[in-house]
Amino acid sequence: MPADTEPPARDVDLTPRPVEASQVTLSRIMTQLDANALGNVHGGVIMREVDTTAGMAAARHAGGRICVTAAIDELSFREPVHVGDLLLVSASVHDVGRTSLEVGVKVEAEPWRGGRRRHTTSAYLVMVCLDEDGGPAPVPPLVVTSEDDRRRQAQARIRREVRRERIDRIGAWEPELPEPGTP
Repeated sequence: MPADTEPPARDVDLTPRPVEASQVTLSRIMTQLDANALGNVHGGVIMREVDTTAGMAAARHAGGRICVTAAIDELSFREPVHVGDLLLVSASVHDVGRTSLEVGVKVEAEPWRGGRRRHTTSAYLVMVCLDEDGGPAPVPPLVVTSEDDRRRQAQARIRREVRRERIDRIGAWEPELPEPGTP
């Protein structure tokens, strides 16, 4: 293809997709390269895996389009992850807007030789789907079929309302600056 021509635009399939179609689980062993000063896995390493897995689930729902992180609505560390643990990071789309998706992520860890699996981290991320020019792109509607899916979608909608209210209230606030010439 000549350098001065653009690739053809990809057709966008906006067929509604069920939650199951985008579910993804990433797993890997935590090594000493992942450790913090206490010898546990650094929270930033877990955050990276959460973000990566959320992006994969969002992209699957969006038909393979790139989805980027717009916000991390909540990320809670429940228990430490240890060097040598098998980390299991599972993500699924909870709700969609016009160009955005909320992805829920659950992180579990277990000793690599086997043993008790622990729920270590939970997170909710807002992802935005991008078109070929890097602008927001529409995403397919989400089909929820189970009671758990409906509950997660309802909770995601509450989080969206709270996010919007927080932006309206805090985003409009500006500090009072002293008049010029006053200490």
